[in-house]
Amino acid sequence: MRAPDWLTARPVAHRGLHDISRGIVENMPAAAEAAIDGNFAIECDIQLSSDGEAMVHHDGALGRLTEGSGALRGKTAAELKAVNFKDTPERMMTLGDLCALVAGRVPLVIEVKSHFDGDRRLVKRMSEVLASYDGPAVGMSFDPDQVVALRELIRGRARGIVAERRYTAEEWPEASPAQRRGMTHLRHAFWSRPDFVAYWVDELPAAAPWIARNIFGLPLLTWTVRTPEQRDRAARHADQMIFEGFLPGT
Repeated sequence: MRAPDWLTARPVAHRGLHDISRGIVENMPAAAEAAIDGNFAIECDIQLSSDGEAMVHHDGALGRLTEGSGALRGKTAAELKAVNFKDTPERMMTLGDLCALVAGRVPLVIEVKSHFDGDRRLVKRMSEVLASYDGPAVGMSFDPDQVVALRELIRGRARGIVAERRYTAEEWPEASPAQRRGMTHLRHAFWSRPDFVAYWVDELPAAAPWIARNIFGLPLLTWTVRTPEQRDRAARHADQMIFEGFLPGT
């Protein structure tokens, strides 16, 4: 399907409009509210809990932002919502919580985190939540298999591939060598069939996203834009940026 026009209409706040200096932590309710106040779309991450819930959190394990340790998929949603965060009294949200908070006021760009094991439970839960959500939302993932799952399980909403130029075993230990090879140069695109591409800003320009954008007409987002040089690169080579650490237009 065609990616919606709103996808590139406004800059996308990476994990919400977070600012730790003001006590606003990524993927927390305050970061979502700040993005809404600025009229920015919200990029967020979801991870699977042990009981099949979609939790709004970037890391696969506790510890960087939170007290405690352990993989999210080894804990229930109730356990994760009770975890203390280091710099905020807020609690981890489910995707349903985020949808209720946003209530369609700005678009959601939801990244499905993957362990490259073919598990579709996270996308299935996402489909259940979005089935009763009328607001603008799309899904995306680094894992082409999850992009296929988005296409098959969430009909009527666009899906995208998050990509970069190369995938090393050190950075992508859960992906097999064959999976890593298949992810390079978007060579999976004819079977994953993404509706848009989100590409690492430091690797633009690159042939694969150029072809996707200019030959096949797929909108090109770029992540994560933080510096003036990256802003210039995004403006020259992409349709819209996923940003953090500054306010666009200032």
